[in-house]
Amino acid sequence: MRNNATIILALAVAGLAACTSDPSFEVPEEIANDNNERIRAQHGTIHGNEGLLTFGSGRSVDSGGGATVYGGIGVNAYLWRASLETIDFMPLSQADPFGGVIITDWYSPPETPGERFKINVYILDTVLRADGVKVSVFRQTNGTEAGWIDAAVDARTSTSIEDNILTRARELRISAINTQ
Repeated sequence: MRNNATIILALAVAGLAACTSDPSFEVPEEIANDNNERIRAQHGTIHGNEGLLTFGSGRSVDSGGGATVYGGIGVNAYLWRASLETIDFMPLSQADPFGGVIITDWYSPPETPGERFKINVYILDTVLRADGVKVSVFRQTNGTEAGWIDAAVDARTSTSIEDNILTRARELRISAINTQ
């Protein structure tokens, strides 16, 4: 078994050594560019015909129901924006518009410095629907010697935040329709 591994390793090293090229040889730039264009036209790219699009690229397709598709990745623009606006008082830890996940960092309200909250927002659909958003709220209280201890959160808190997000998303959708 050990001999087989040694032989395979030796062949791999020999193969890599054979890959060295003559540094004096260069492909002329016009040939390289022509080849790249020909290959792209024939096979496309890994990002599709539109390429990889990001937030401000301006190229988007409304697939109905408020879903805006950027570069083939579906994100409901109204739910996304409404979620960010609803929890804008909390510091963001992560925001992934392609996966539809927003995670805040711990936030301690000035009124109650002995407790802190964290919110996770999940956008579950590309269409503006009541079940298209899920919110998880986490709460901790400051135990004097034990540090921060997990505490119960009223289930109505998550539901209330979800309702606020959905209401704001509907407002954004209505204003977008009225401006068209």
